Amino acid sequence: MTIANDVLKTLKPEPLAAITRRIRDGDILLCSATDPFSRLIRWSTSSPWSHIALAYRWPDVDRIMVFEAVQQLGVRTTTLDRFISQSSTGQKPFPGQIILARHEDYADQGGKAGGAAMKRLADFAVDKFGDRFAPGEIAKIALRIIAGRFVGTMPKSLRAQDEFICSEYAAGCFEAVGIHIQWDGRGFIAPADFGLDPKIKAIAQIKTH
Repeated sequence: MTIANDVLKTLKPEPLAAITRRIRDGDILLCSATDPFSRLIRWSTSSPWSHIALAYRWPDVDRIMVFEAVQQLGVRTTTLDRFISQSSTGQKPFPGQIILARHEDYADQGGKAGGAAMKRLADFAVDKFGDRFAPGEIAKIALRIIAGRFVGTMPKSLRAQDEFICSEYAAGCFEAVGIHIQWDGRGFIAPADFGLDPKIKAIAQIKTH
């Protein structure tokens, strides 16, 4: 179901320890942050959502990892503990709120550790690790965000190549298992499109501090 914009008020924050066992591989971490770049994304989409990442369990080291693309570093992974406690620039505590969500089609495919769907998703995600953004690419991302609000149709020169924003990276991960995130086809796939997708539902709000 579509995630309501007021979910941050209606879903009570829970400590990570209370929801760890409920987290599945491929679950979505939908963030509403207040740093400048996040505000730009929220403004461009008129929604509370500014960032998205995906959860992945690494049982050999007893950690839940997060796959994400961030503007300063590019595509990377970090632990869920660190993800919810600070921003990608190291700001503590995390400047905002985080919702744990799930795509029903991925859950139906058996998205779990060792599953075929998770392997395809993880293969795509990991193959992109280390892609770094030059300053010009960060500027290009910002221009795509602005164009998405005011222009609608994305100029060819601004279309994504390897300089994903977070939501394009997450959408690419789901595309690897045949799941298409619903969006209006204008501008770029944004975190807001995940919140609006009728097959994505909120599971819990993770307490960040």
